[in-house]
Amino acid sequence: MSSELLLRGKGGERHLLLGNEAIVRGALEAGVQTVACYPGTPSSEVPDTFARLEGQGRFRLEYSVNEKVAMEVAAGSALAGAMSLVTMKHVGLNVAADPLLTAAYTGLPGGLVVLTADDPGCHSSQNEQDNRHYARLASLPCFEPASAEEARAMTRAAFSLARELQQPVLLRTTTRVSHMRGPVQFDDLPAAPASVPIQREPGRFVPVPAVARRRHLALASLMEEARQRAEASPFNLERSPAGSTPLGVIASGVARTYLADALYSGQWEDSVRVLELGMTWPLPADKIRAFLSRCQRVLVLEEGEPLLEEGIRALAQRFGLAVDIEGKDDITTIQGEYSVPLVLRRLARWLDRPCPALPARPAEPNLPVRPPNLCAGCSHRAVYYAVRKVFGDDAFYSSDIGCYTLGLLPPLKMADFLVCMGSSVSAGSGFARAAGKPVVAFIGDSTFFHSGLTGIANAVFNQHDLLVVVLDNGTTAMTGHQPNPGMVQDVLGQTCNHLDIESAVRGLGVQECVKVRAYNLKAVLGALGSMKDKRGVRVIIAEEPCVLYARRRLKKARPQVAEVVEQGPEAQRCLEEVACPAFCRTDGTISVDETLCTGCMLCLQAAPTAFKAKKR
Repeated sequence: MSSELLLRGKGGERHLLLGNEAIVRGALEAGVQTVACYPGTPSSEVPDTFARLEGQGRFRLEYSVNEKVAMEVAAGSALAGAMSLVTMKHVGLNVAADPLLTAAYTGLPGGLVVLTADDPGCHSSQNEQDNRHYARLASLPCFEPASAEEARAMTRAAFSLARELQQPVLLRTTTRVSHMRGPVQFDDLPAAPASVPIQREPGRFVPVPAVARRRHLALASLMEEARQRAEASPFNLERSPAGSTPLGVIASGVARTYLADALYSGQWEDSVRVLELGMTWPLPADKIRAFLSRCQRVLVLEEGEPLLEEGIRALAQRFGLAVDIEGKDDITTIQGEYSVPLVLRRLARWLDRPCPALPARPAEPNLPVRPPNLCAGCSHRAVYYAVRKVFGDDAFYSSDIGCYTLGLLPPLKMADFLVCMGSSVSAGSGFARAAGKPVVAFIGDSTFFHSGLTGIANAVFNQHDLLVVVLDNGTTAMTGHQPNPGMVQDVLGQTCNHLDIESAVRGLGVQECVKVRAYNLKAVLGALGSMKDKRGVRVIIAEEPCVLYARRRLKKARPQVAEVVEQGPEAQRCLEEVACPAFCRTDGTISVDETLCTGCMLCLQAAPTAFKAKKR
């Protein structure tokens, strides 16, 4: 849909929105004034949609350099009285946890909503952590939408609660909810967002130990107020059949939608009571006690960790209720996403009834698998090819979070280990010192500014021996080409300032630093060769715009494509060592798919007798 409709749509209208778009509309209806983020799938569409709206005088959006900074910017804005939203994917909340936990102690008068987009099933992440843990750890009220409409309504409710209690509120979505599409009922937008008057109160907002101890007590009291809101929340509701039944199911998050479909498919809707929890922390203890008291057996359905199950077991014990509680088993495990067939199987086992057959899915064609791979013409491939030529298997390769991780498979094999965002420099330093082996660390431009700077400062300070290759493709490519400080000034416009990576590296004390063009194979090989036998922290900055970004945003496309002119050992070697997706081999004949070739001419440099350039 048009992003502009989110800003212009009237109350009473219904529109089909992504879950992430519905969150934007809910924030606008609440009167959001500040939005800060670090992009990460599945949350990226939220700030990107705000960016397309361009504020319109209602809000200011900031793409921060990392999640911790985004959290601090949003918290500072909320301290100044502005209604604020900060967005990130689930692992980003680990980066932002330090300010978040303290902000829960001090409180934030303007109201702060923290969107964490979890990724059950690891669709685009290195883990599938369950961030409901943070609601319990930091004492944050938590909402979990299960539809696009709930994404809008819960976002609005989260802002209302955040301002009323002056406490951060967690809005936890998952990939399925973020990227689902459904009908959303609009409410009116406020005429003008209102700020809370600024409070100068060091005895609350400067959490030295004496202040923190008092604020911890205050936080406990505020969470009891939040629990009372959960008891009355319209997002926590019981559905009971007409007749009496001792069987009950309690479900949270998107598991509620799977449960509804499974009950319908099995024609079991009159067989069980259902308690749906949309505001999932703090638990509505009285509502749960009343539900449990009417049941002999209860099944708990929740994706991820058994947090709700454990909480309900604890409540049953506290209230002395003799009710049999079941939850996770070998069907509904802690891993991956749930589905209607999975929940149907679990219900059938629990009810001791035959599992009805769902309509058979049409047979899928036996298509080849698609392994992780860099795009045709990706500048990272050119650098990786050169690194393998110079270092081969003599070095270990420390990778990071970004497109360049896609170079892990043969023949490039440019990832031996990966920890987290920005870790390539720090983990690479530790590995090199412990192993006594040469290490090449790869990091992208956005990741460099996210958390690579501190790793380089530490490496210089502690005299580590490491070659760092900054793969500067001029954008935050993997998550959708969002801005970062390294982007060219012409693209950033007047709202942001370009920061030079080489100046930052040299400012941190790195003496050996060289900048090359990634597509210039001779220059890259020369830089790698000159750095190979040196010691200490060395940095090579390989510059070349992301090929997709160059074509779509910079409107730059190369006028030539590659063509195979000689079938032979050199063409075969290039195919096997470069492995560009534009290469084709049919009945032993090697060719270049001109619809995929971007004209980078790496193959022409790697195998000059086998390839030539021709105009498109």
